[in-house]
Amino acid sequence: MLKTGNRVLLGLLGLGLFALGGGALLGGLDLQRRWGFDVPGWWPFRGPDDVLLGVEGRTRWREEGWWWPAVIAALAVLLVLLLWWLLAQLRKDRLGRIIVDCEDGATAQLNGHALENVIEEESQALGGVSRARVRLTGRRTAPVARVRLWLEPHGEPEQILDRLSRETLTRARDSAGLDRLPSKVRLRQVRHGADRVD
Repeated sequence: MLKTGNRVLLGLLGLGLFALGGGALLGGLDLQRRWGFDVPGWWPFRGPDDVLLGVEGRTRWREEGWWWPAVIAALAVLLVLLLWWLLAQLRKDRLGRIIVDCEDGATAQLNGHALENVIEEESQALGGVSRARVRLTGRRTAPVARVRLWLEPHGEPEQILDRLSRETLTRARDSAGLDRLPSKVRLRQVRHGADRVD
């Protein structure tokens, strides 16, 4: 849903900017006179000397009492919409529910947050792991596990990845009844300050 909204929003914004830029270029280079075609009467750019917003357009509503409250309200609504859009981007399509295909042809829904918590707890229990963070993304019928692990200084990355793959993620996939559970794992090392010796 978020990806579709982003594509539509970016497409509309791109079309608007393309039309505005094309119109300015058409008038700025005086292409309608050079190439011999007419533009509609409402077209704002008719030649190289035209501006985007003339003196009349800039001062027409200034004396009206409703003008500034309307402008401020429109800008406030735009700001709220942009903040909502930004927060929606930060959520990264986190899965709330996973659809599992049962053997009898029916489907069941699994709580995605519960599965995340289970994978997190089991990952944190692995030797050498200080902290774990799991997010399920992707489609509800084909989830992808994004795992971040913070390793202790003595943790061996190769061994931890092997156990995570063979034990933790395999158990999660089997218990959820999924055919596959692709995963992307990021490893970081926990920074410890130097020990003081007196």
